[in-house]
Amino acid sequence: MRISDLRERLTLSFGESWAPSFAHDIAISELASMTVNEALAAGREADEIWRAVCKQCPNETQKYRY
Repeated sequence: MRISDLRERLTLSFGESWAPSFAHDIAISELASMTVNEALAAGREADEIWRAVCKQCPNETQKYRY
C-alpha cells in the first residue's frame, strides 16, 4: 500500500477534518504507542499501519478494510 492510499483510507474512515488530527495525535497500541505519522517517520509500512488502525478502530474502518 502506498502512503497516499493510507491517507485516503484515513480520510474516508474518519472524515477530512478528523483524519489529520487522528494521524497526528492518536497513539496506536499495535504500533508501540506511536501515532500514524510517527510510525511513517520511523519507516513502518503503510499496510502495517492501516491494519493496526483497523484493529484499534474497527467500527470506523469497517468499510475500507482489506
